Amino acid sequence: MKRKLVARAKKGDKQAFEALMHDEKEKLYKMAFIYMKNENDALEVFQETVLNAFTSIHLLKEDRYFSTWITRILINTALRILKNKKNIVPIDQGMIEEGGQEEHGGVEVQIDLMNALNEIEEKYKTVLLLRYYEDYSVKQISVFLECPEGTVKTNIRRGLGQLKSKLKGVYVIERQNSII
Repeated sequence: MKRKLVARAKKGDKQAFEALMHDEKEKLYKMAFIYMKNENDALEVFQETVLNAFTSIHLLKEDRYFSTWITRILINTALRILKNKKNIVPIDQGMIEEGGQEEHGGVEVQIDLMNALNEIEEKYKTVLLLRYYEDYSVKQISVFLECPEGTVKTNIRRGLGQLKSKLKGVYVIERQNSII
């Protein structure tokens, strides 16, 4: 079904593109928010991503990789905007208020994890978000980032190590898959 929508969208069908975006919007916004750390900037990244995807969907080579393709556009857009702004906005009060009890821990755990994620190198943050937040496989991340699977595995391992050292043993992480 999704591949048919992608094929129609590539031919200029706006309704098909809207349907695809309806399926992806929540995931994309969450990812944008993680990078930008505030609602306004996250919305800016999201909107720019949608515009870029809409105008360049005809360039998508493999219809089955639509989700990966648009996520990559979002990450590149977020990184470009962050680079242009040269300022990192701390987690705002809205995130704390809306956080509630998350699937993987309370608000405090989520805030500590977000702070730790924001302090690690960008390449590690990206692979950890794709692996544990978006649930992509190592192979998918490898294709997505255009780098060898071994590099992805190394970056995941090093990123997890940096996270653990940032969290300084306050939290016991039972399984690596439960990080995000």
